[in-house]
Amino acid sequence: MANYPFTTIDPNIGVVEVPDPRLEKLAKVVNTEKILPAVVEFVDIAGLVKNAHKGEGLGNQFLSHIREVDAIVHVIRVFDDQNVTRSESSTDPKSDIETVNLELVLADLETINKLIDNTQKDLKAKASKEASAELEVLKMVKENLDKGTLAKETRIAHEESKFFRQLPLLTIKPVIYVFNVSEKQWADENIKEIASRYEPSVIISAKMETEINSLSKEDQAEYLKSFGLNTSGLERFIQASYRLLGLLTYFTAGEKEVRAWTIVTGAKAPEAAGVIHTDFERGFIKAEVIDWEKLVTAGSWKAAFEKGLVRLEGRDYVFHDGDVAEFKFNV
Repeated sequence: MANYPFTTIDPNIGVVEVPDPRLEKLAKVVNTEKILPAVVEFVDIAGLVKNAHKGEGLGNQFLSHIREVDAIVHVIRVFDDQNVTRSESSTDPKSDIETVNLELVLADLETINKLIDNTQKDLKAKASKEASAELEVLKMVKENLDKGTLAKETRIAHEESKFFRQLPLLTIKPVIYVFNVSEKQWADENIKEIASRYEPSVIISAKMETEINSLSKEDQAEYLKSFGLNTSGLERFIQASYRLLGLLTYFTAGEKEVRAWTIVTGAKAPEAAGVIHTDFERGFIKAEVIDWEKLVTAGSWKAAFEKGLVRLEGRDYVFHDGDVAEFKFNV
């Protein structure tokens, strides 16, 4: 990647494994060497600058690349380094955040105006109570966007919330702020105070993360310890992202492999099974479930069954973070 802004408008897509120490402990219990962690996909787009909607930088045409993502990660540069080019003259997190938010709002205004025009045309062709209600929601969102307010700050009645959540707007999406600092800044109290104004937020040093990735697991632990840390910035970021999106992890564990699966908090057994294969959800019969720590303590599935630690759960069982499951299904 070149060290100057706007090297490309094409997105960089990266798939990152979710660090989870529980996987290795489960692998020892079921005697397998194959471990498949959960993954997170990141879509990295070119940075937005002031007046991008007017064509500054590369404009905002590449925002289409992030319309399908579950959440937006706003990376804010806090460090100063003459060797790393910056499009703006100063390092001001507040200004950067306001700039990006404004450009996202302006992009959403284009979208909402088109949606309003289309809905009005539909209503002229055929009157509809539902379409009329949707038009009112769109106008409320537009009113806020015109004021520079994010769409998600619009107060919507409960009966219209489903329609609102499905609008293809960037400022409806949940946001997590990542403050990229130098090695010397990561414990800076002033930066921590600034980050606390933009929750959820995570303070990360990309330079430190690069160093960590080049080390063995043993050396990584020592390196983190030298900074008074137990986990890497990547781990803290992923944990914050899971909380933001309301996600949790459950496991499958057998001789062939130990694998982590990501589901939405509150998912019931058939939904959890469905992330493995749609047939599992369609033909769901029951699930054999045990907490991962109890399985590790028991030492094996056989011992866990003998001790009565494995539960048989039906369709209404709500999965918990750390559950280990084996599904029974018939299609």
